[in-house]
Amino acid sequence: MKNAIAELDGDEMTRVLWHVVKDKLLFPYVNLKTEYYDLGLKKRDETDDKITHESARAIQRLGVGVKCATITSNAARMKEYKLAHLTPSPNGIIRAELDGTVFRTPILVNNLHGTVACWKKPIILGRHAYGDVYKNCEIRTSGAGKAELVFTGSDGKEIRKTIMEMKGAGIIQGMHNLDKSIENFARCCFTYALDRNVSVWFGAKDTISKTYDGTFKEIFQRVFDTSYKAQFDKAGLTYFYTLIDDAVARVMKSEGGMLWACKNYDGDVMSDMIASACGSLAMMTSVLVSPSGAFEYEASHGTVQKHYYRYLKGEKTSTNPVALIFAWTGALAKRGELDGTNELVDFATSLEKATLATIEAGEMTGDIAQIAEPKATRALNAWEFIDAIKSRLEK
Repeated sequence: MKNAIAELDGDEMTRVLWHVVKDKLLFPYVNLKTEYYDLGLKKRDETDDKITHESARAIQRLGVGVKCATITSNAARMKEYKLAHLTPSPNGIIRAELDGTVFRTPILVNNLHGTVACWKKPIILGRHAYGDVYKNCEIRTSGAGKAELVFTGSDGKEIRKTIMEMKGAGIIQGMHNLDKSIENFARCCFTYALDRNVSVWFGAKDTISKTYDGTFKEIFQRVFDTSYKAQFDKAGLTYFYTLIDDAVARVMKSEGGMLWACKNYDGDVMSDMIASACGSLAMMTSVLVSPSGAFEYEASHGTVQKHYYRYLKGEKTSTNPVALIFAWTGALAKRGELDGTNELVDFATSLEKATLATIEAGEMTGDIAQIAEPKATRALNAWEFIDAIKSRLEK
């Protein structure tokens, strides 16, 4: 490695396996250079999330980052970890800092057949990574009253709208987005689609949310018409907008092979649906691409809490580490590509091939052993699976 990548450690079972992957599959072969940031829940709490912001700036500065799965705290986690306060989503902070788009793609293997029979090609999920519910403001009201939406411009002028004359206790939520961020989202999607030679579908709900979702629709169409239409026409690709419910119906009847652009929350939900339908949440790549050209590769699933509790009791769990491995290979390949280090790119490719070859040979973790056809020859725990990958990598 010529230059370092930002390494963002995480929580629970994924944190445990993060270090096993490094010890078994990286350190013996790569002179690993990283700037390490501990994004474990306690450390984020202790630093009031300063370390999260620092890690985001490191990704921007270095151009490449790799991230383990992390906990977003709630009341139960606050009690369990004895936190000083509820911590926001670290992914939300990083995505806001980088103003990027998350692209998630299923990892397809010959002996794993998904539950949606018509899908023949990977569906790339492009998720807007700024604003919406992840950057919201909420109020829990105790009684009746008027809920208002107020905007005070920098010139002092005020826009005020009544949300609801509330007859009793309730809840209020405010969300926002920025024209510039939506435009960056559109450009990232169209650029990535051209790179992958796929068409783009975008779905929102402008019939109900006429201003908020309507703005997404308008900006996407304008960016496409002014900057990308000619390139898409030349490549034989298309772009179209439809309502999110219609997009879901179309996707479920398609053969795949498109980039499906989604707003932040829609993308969160739909990427998990696609991953699960293709076999496992752990069988999906995830990369955050910023408009400035920085890349953050991450595990696309959670911290596998239940497995972690079993691990603490001494059990070696059958946790699938494929997404963690592919986060590392994606980051190392990008680092090698940017630095002109072809050997590093070749290593990352070899590790990915060894991982998939292990599964195709019938050796895999329990989550995918259940759906493999032909049936798995061995259902392995995570440590055994990583050792099996290492053996093939050596060969």
